[in-house]
Amino acid sequence: MEYIDNLLFALILIAGIGYFTINVKKLVRNINLGRDVNRSDNSSERWKNMAMIALGQSKMIKRPIAGFLHIIVYVGFVIINIEVLEIIIDGLFGTHRVFSFMGSFYGFLIGSFEILAVLVLVAVIVFWIRRNVVKLKRFMNSEMKTWPKNDANYILYFEMVLMSLFLIMNATDVHFQEMNSGNIISSHIAYWFGGFDVSQLHLIERTAWWIHICGILVFLNYLYFSKHLHILLAFPNTYFADLNPKGQFDNLESVTKEVKLMMDPNADPFAAQPVDENAVPSKFGASDVQDLNWVQLLNAYTCTECGRCTSVCPANITGKKLSPRKIMMDTRDRLEEVGKNIDANKGVFIPDNKSLLNDYITTEELWACTSCNACVEECPVNISPLSIIMDMRRYLVMEQSAAPQSLNAMMTNIENNGAPWQYNQMDRLNWKDEN
Repeated sequence: MEYIDNLLFALILIAGIGYFTINVKKLVRNINLGRDVNRSDNSSERWKNMAMIALGQSKMIKRPIAGFLHIIVYVGFVIINIEVLEIIIDGLFGTHRVFSFMGSFYGFLIGSFEILAVLVLVAVIVFWIRRNVVKLKRFMNSEMKTWPKNDANYILYFEMVLMSLFLIMNATDVHFQEMNSGNIISSHIAYWFGGFDVSQLHLIERTAWWIHICGILVFLNYLYFSKHLHILLAFPNTYFADLNPKGQFDNLESVTKEVKLMMDPNADPFAAQPVDENAVPSKFGASDVQDLNWVQLLNAYTCTECGRCTSVCPANITGKKLSPRKIMMDTRDRLEEVGKNIDANKGVFIPDNKSLLNDYITTEELWACTSCNACVEECPVNISPLSIIMDMRRYLVMEQSAAPQSLNAMMTNIENNGAPWQYNQMDRLNWKDEN
């Protein structure tokens, strides 16, 4: 009976970490459903991007209020959870505040954590007010209803509860208070429990301790289902982001080969090209998530749903249906649907007569995009909704000939007249005779 608490803690810890591992494997599997793309170039620039953007939050502070509050939550939550190491050791070996041997420095350390916890509480409350009272416009778009809206609030409630439990746990720990009575926060909170005897305080402290660590494990496993997966994925996402200048699009390898063949004076355009019977039939562009590359799928899972991209999108601002945030959310939702299909069919995807195009993202949304890159520039974690939009446009044009009438007319004119405008080729140079 002496070690039953330690055994129970070990079982809870194993279950929490085990389920998290299962979800991580599923996440990696889903991302790897995408096409291969090489992002191993210029590693120094990639490490710099990760340090500045993911760790340094450099793009968050472009909006100072939200950026400053986010940095408080980010730094506070990471640093405060250093104490989780102590909780795990105490839980497994039956010790109590195993790091307290550091004496006054330990008190200073925990006291600093407590100040951060209060700052996190304040920041989270402000975030809640912005979403639910002030109702900022970018949080009120049509895609931010039901689950996305609730998910954002659930995370805020999680953080409120975890920070409060951390403070209560310290305030009701008689041993800790006697050793570090000068702690600015918990020593004041301890006065609220002045009417309780030692056994009652111990019960409150133990209850807060258990709920706190269980809450952290629940939060860890909730991340997979939440927009807050970016806590983990922002680092690889910024590292693998496209380093090419914004607006530079990749060339399709199959088209490039055709063009080179046409331009080679020694090549026989009618000669049969070697065919790889094992090769997967190529598709121009993308109609479903498997046609996108793995970095684009990583982007979808990393999306914070903050709406900064949509708030600066000129198409969205002028009332068009396009929302870059929705593009990323739809991609993630479809990818999850494909992943569940694979899980249900023993590792094999069974066609479900659905696709990202049309079932999730409409052609109206795709053609509303001006390809201005505002969404890419604004994203705090270097996500590119535009790359997905352009790949799906490619599919519409090159696979289905389903471009808007005005665009089809332009391409027909280029083919027939050598210019976007409809006039006789003999008239092409008439402009030179104009005064």
